[in-house]
Amino acid sequence: MSLEKKTTTTERRVLILQKLNLNGQVNVTNLSEELEVSEVTIRNDLNKLEKKKMLVRTRGGAINISRVGLDFNISEKKALYFEEKKKIGEAAAKLIEEGDTIILDSGSTTKEIIKHLDSFASLTIITNAINIANELAEMKNVNVIIPGGILRKNSLSLVGSTAEENFQNYFCDKLFLAVDGFNTTHGLSTPNVEEAHLNRVMIEIARKVIVVTDSSKFSKRSFAVIAPISKVDIVVTDSGIKAQDQKDLEDSGTIVVIA
Repeated sequence: MSLEKKTTTTERRVLILQKLNLNGQVNVTNLSEELEVSEVTIRNDLNKLEKKKMLVRTRGGAINISRVGLDFNISEKKALYFEEKKKIGEAAAKLIEEGDTIILDSGSTTKEIIKHLDSFASLTIITNAINIANELAEMKNVNVIIPGGILRKNSLSLVGSTAEENFQNYFCDKLFLAVDGFNTTHGLSTPNVEEAHLNRVMIEIARKVIVVTDSSKFSKRSFAVIAPISKVDIVVTDSGIKAQDQKDLEDSGTIVVIA
């Protein structure tokens, strides 16, 4: 038996967006009950709104990717802008040279880099990401260093004072850093304070800082500031970056690579 339709399509989608702005995420089942329409109708609404780039679909619902401080888990992030991240990972890997010692920060974009490391004879990779370390363990050409720390389950990353102290024992050629917010005025940011503090340590021990981020992160600010854009040498992103953002970066001396 179909449920009674109490709102128009436009009204219903406005209500969905309002709930997203308020809560950061919505659930198909809950929306179906609250709006008194079928789950099929709600899924169709969410799909239409995603095509208009007003939300991102997840399993069982949708999320709002623009809220300051919203901290998505790694599986949710993986689903966001997946095709762009694959291209960014491939382009970023081309910046690595034989024999480099690099840091791979935790993140769904940095994880894409490791799919393109087979051609190297020898690399040393320092990472605080458990999921990345797990995949690197299968690669005979890569020496893996895990500095330790406290596990942050949302990002599968190791953070805290132990991680920071251990990172300070190293120096690396290149840091590949993923961010949740990239504002050309206010700099790089992330939802988690401990993650931000560890990222600053990574930046200080790296000869070259390379930010890998899809274009949706530009003009957004997350809760915890990592660093100003003056600390960034190269940005690898996709073609969706706004012309003004690219100009601002290049004017500041940052190289922009479009994947």
